[in-house]
Amino acid sequence: MVSKLILGAIWIGFTAYTLWIAPLDRPYTWFVGKQLLSFNWIALNAFIPAIFWLMGIWSMIYGCLMFADGRMQRFRAWPYFLGSNFTGVMCLLPYLILRQSNQEFHGRLDPVLRFFERQATGFAMLLITLGLIAYALIAGDWQDYLQQFQTRAFVHLISLDFCCMALILPVTSLLKDDMARRGWSHRPMIFWSVALVPLFGPLLYLCFRPPLIRSSTTEYSQENSQQSATPDHSSTSLLL
Repeated sequence: MVSKLILGAIWIGFTAYTLWIAPLDRPYTWFVGKQLLSFNWIALNAFIPAIFWLMGIWSMIYGCLMFADGRMQRFRAWPYFLGSNFTGVMCLLPYLILRQSNQEFHGRLDPVLRFFERQATGFAMLLITLGLIAYALIAGDWQDYLQQFQTRAFVHLISLDFCCMALILPVTSLLKDDMARRGWSHRPMIFWSVALVPLFGPLLYLCFRPPLIRSSTTEYSQENSQQSATPDHSSTSLLL
């Protein structure tokens, strides 16, 4: 309950702050957005496209944790995942607040979930992240970025959004539940190493975490076999 209150406070605060700054009312926001989406980055400080696309990496990281979790919830995760690719934590946090902690997984992997479960997906995101960071460090101007952070609403908000993505990971039970579905429920060192190392901790976890299907399907089949082997005492008593 405490973690949900913290997540709720972050969501209310960030949403209110975004509405107060109103970045969509500023011409610079539309100019930068067009340059980013068209990959015409020459006119931009390299730190801006790097942070913008690293926000997409964060959404993918949460997607790799959310889609299996969403199977065990009363609602699906994909609308919140899609929304987080456009609005960041504003769409991600409602899912984290409304979900219930669940450390089980039943059913088969569909093509979408299979994609998010692949270790190759984690390695691809890690390589893209390294490339974006290298691009920012080599071609970017840190002092100019700091100035734009203070004067440009769009740059200000995507930077704060990036920080919020890292901040909420150790607060929510999403990572802890994902580890439990893979037999890592009693490894606090791994949890805190992943949760407290921004970006690279979750990416390395996605590269090396055990397969979901291996542990969950076995437990599920054993549970079903035990239930089928147990005699129905209620029907026996009715016959007597």
